[in-house]
Amino acid sequence: MMRAKIIGLGKYLPEKVLTNADLEKMVETSDEWILKRVGIKERHICDENTYTSDLASRAAEAAIRNAGLTPQDIDLIIVASVTPDMYTPSVACLVQKNIGATNAVAFDLNAACTGFVFAMVTAAQYIENGMFNKVLVIGADALSKMTEYKDRKTCVLFGDGAGAAVLQATKEETGILSSVMGADGVSGDCLTAPGLRCDEIEMEKRPFGNPRTIWMDGSAVFKFAVRQMAASSKEVVEKAGKSMEDVKLLVPHQANMRIIEGAAKRLEMTGDQVFVNVDKYGNMSSACIPIALCEAVEQNRAGKGDLVILSGMGGGLTWGSILLEL
Repeated sequence: MMRAKIIGLGKYLPEKVLTNADLEKMVETSDEWILKRVGIKERHICDENTYTSDLASRAAEAAIRNAGLTPQDIDLIIVASVTPDMYTPSVACLVQKNIGATNAVAFDLNAACTGFVFAMVTAAQYIENGMFNKVLVIGADALSKMTEYKDRKTCVLFGDGAGAAVLQATKEETGILSSVMGADGVSGDCLTAPGLRCDEIEMEKRPFGNPRTIWMDGSAVFKFAVRQMAASSKEVVEKAGKSMEDVKLLVPHQANMRIIEGAAKRLEMTGDQVFVNVDKYGNMSSACIPIALCEAVEQNRAGKGDLVILSGMGGGLTWGSILLEL
């Protein structure tokens, strides 16, 4: 059976940085409060003329260069995002246009913060069944464009960015070894961002009047995230016939520091076994995991032959984990 192996990684962050000091001037909060509650110091924010497709295109170009390929070599583009520029065309089609990937099929996938994991699993299926050879997977979101900066409970959390991976078919026993995915639509109302529908219940959650912003029940999301990220990480390792002792690094969704620490504690993993960059970027939804993976490799925290867990949870509610051999 063919397997899907990562041969290139890339990332892109907008230039503008929004620090905790900046937020202190915008809303009733403090650097001390933000660091204690979520462990975030700053986040990168798009300007008014930059959108998700712009971020995704830059990350895509970086990953393709890193893989030693050209855009014309790509067979399929999958973009995971909850902040598309528009309903149609998809972000993936805009990326295809922007980078000149004229031979690629392109579509979007929405699983919120778990989106990159879902997109990687989807890409692997196409590779394993022989339909495509080289797939570009992108996690990109511009959450600042749907954040209510009057709401101190949420505005301190979110940033913008994009990360990308190029997967290629291989006959080697490497790449994506196993995966776990799940969804709980019954609990989905604890994390919402309305689109066409915006009823009275949703408006009641948004006292500042903007219906298109993110709202969440922080306590419910926290408990769900810690439980499911830890459980799916254990499951994906066992599914591959490995043990947690075999794992070099956990690359979790960077929701906030307390969630990461909670999941790591359940997994009995120490600080050097868990990659963290939430302090620099905040929660970038589907972009968190690919950017973290890219930086982990850049910093030599993980390399060729190492086993790495990618684990996330997000709106839907959704969750998922992948065990990779780099």
